[in-house]
Amino acid sequence: MTSLRMRMAAAFAAVALLASVLASGVGYVLVRDAMLERTQDAVVAQVRQTVARLVPARVPTDAGRTLSDTLRNALSTTDGRQRAYVETLPLDRPVPPPPPGRLHVPVSAAFAARATRAMVVQRVRHRGRAYLLVGTFTSGYVTSATDPQRTTPPIVLVSVSLDRETADLRSFTRAMATADAAALLFGLALALVAARGVLRPVRRLGTGARALAAGELATRVEVRGRDELADLARTFNQAADALETTVSELRVMEAGARRFVADVSHELRTPLTSMTALTDVLEEDPDGTAARLMAAETRRLGVLVEHLIEISRFDAGAAALVLDDVVVAAAVAATLQARGWSGRVAVEVPDDLVARLDPRRFDVVVANLVGNAFRHGRPPVRLEVRRAEREDVPGFELVVADAGPGIPAEMLPVVFDRFVKADAARTRSEGSGLGLAIARENALLHGGTLEASAGTEGGAVFTLWLPLAGAR
Repeated sequence: MTSLRMRMAAAFAAVALLASVLASGVGYVLVRDAMLERTQDAVVAQVRQTVARLVPARVPTDAGRTLSDTLRNALSTTDGRQRAYVETLPLDRPVPPPPPGRLHVPVSAAFAARATRAMVVQRVRHRGRAYLLVGTFTSGYVTSATDPQRTTPPIVLVSVSLDRETADLRSFTRAMATADAAALLFGLALALVAARGVLRPVRRLGTGARALAAGELATRVEVRGRDELADLARTFNQAADALETTVSELRVMEAGARRFVADVSHELRTPLTSMTALTDVLEEDPDGTAARLMAAETRRLGVLVEHLIEISRFDAGAAALVLDDVVVAAAVAATLQARGWSGRVAVEVPDDLVARLDPRRFDVVVANLVGNAFRHGRPPVRLEVRRAEREDVPGFELVVADAGPGIPAEMLPVVFDRFVKADAARTRSEGSGLGLAIARENALLHGGTLEASAGTEGGAVFTLWLPLAGAR
């Protein structure tokens, strides 16, 4: 596979060669046309001037041969480059072909016929060589009145060898070829320099990518300039930042998952161990105490399994809301009455507050907050609902407070984590350790928030905020 450097060098060299060849071709055509036009104009002018100068106004009788020799000698050169043929014949007779050696090339009958009417010019090739043909006839003189047919206008044919111009064009072509080669070398050198400048940041990006692949997530590349490569470097750094953040989050989630599995194993092992031990004495217990303990542990195990299933739904993104217009006061009262807490909680809820909620999930949140206050706090337990707007979104706050020991400051950041206990040494708790985590997930699912804080007079305060119009 060809390297990027070689492909760039080849592209630059091809462009340079194409440009130089095109320029050379245009220059060659222009120089050739100018050179041939110059030679042609010179020969035509010479023929016209010579004919005008040597042909008298009145041609004597039988002076045709002398006039022909004079014109031929004047229009021919000693080096043989230019040869002339002159013939004086009646106008009604065609011009005979010149004898061999008089002209460089044979003259066609059509060219000779045109030459009897006007000056004609033609470039021809003969035996691989280029020639210029010029033909004309003389006019402006008077023939003998007694014998007009014997003295007619001379027909002048001139052939000029273009070997000199061909040699000059060949030299010019060699010069152009040398210039094209120089342009190619210059383009190749420029391509290598440009490729070096382009590939340097590409190599830096490659080194950074390999470092990221090796696990060095803090790798970043230096951004230089404002061109597309600089934009690419900035994009690489942004991608590296996002990758580092994602991997860090995944590592935290992995650690949490390990802790979650360990806690689940511990929480499941405790009731299962008790149930196993109680089965051994169940038959020997005459008053049914073991059976009651077995039932309690079984219920606790069932609650834990239900909570684990609910948490798994949140983790899988499968949890969904079934929204309905709910009278908040009625929903709170139903939750407290269903669990036997109606007379134990001081409730302050507006009777006309209606919100679009999932009734089942709202019941779970309220039950978890109030139950947590009873388990870990002390009476009185207060529940207050008030209208509250956040970020221009209408909503309401549900506040549950108790008079217990409160939440230690170091526990506030993790109080909603799974299986978090205020006393790390405690191996058994009445709840599953997932209630507050499930409550917060339900609040987030509604587009709301759930916060924990310490009360001004002691105890713990949990504040639930939900939008009135449903999830945002």
